[in-house]
Amino acid sequence: MARTVVSNASTAWTGDLISGSGSTTLDTSKLGTMDVSWKARAEDAEQGTTSPEELIGAAHSACYTMQFSNMLAENGTPPTSMDTAAAVSFNAGEGGITGIALTVSAKVDGIDEADFQRLAEEAKQTCPVSKALAGVDITLEASLA
Repeated sequence: MARTVVSNASTAWTGDLISGSGSTTLDTSKLGTMDVSWKARAEDAEQGTTSPEELIGAAHSACYTMQFSNMLAENGTPPTSMDTAAAVSFNAGEGGITGIALTVSAKVDGIDEADFQRLAEEAKQTCPVSKALAGVDITLEASLA
């Protein structure tokens, strides 16, 4: 029987959008608190300050990697290693989040290129975070290492 797991995060903010700032905390894992600001989101990434888009990229790359790893294992070709990046594009005007580019490189013994590409694309379509972000264009570049 499936069980629902709830993960929690929170953000505290002071000031207006442009000059204000805040901090986002990973409440469930207690792994940390990160500073957030409009400047880091819409102008220049400030070292030590994150953005909602960077956090979405982290979530998407982790989820996709888990999904793809499981699908490769179910195919009888478990990965030896996998590196995934998610580049989340944000337009500070009216566009908002305009796209996500997933890039994955994996070492997988015993799989041919066609099966690898098919499973990579299927993982993109079935990853729970991809499904949650279905309103955004998600591209994928997958390569065997």
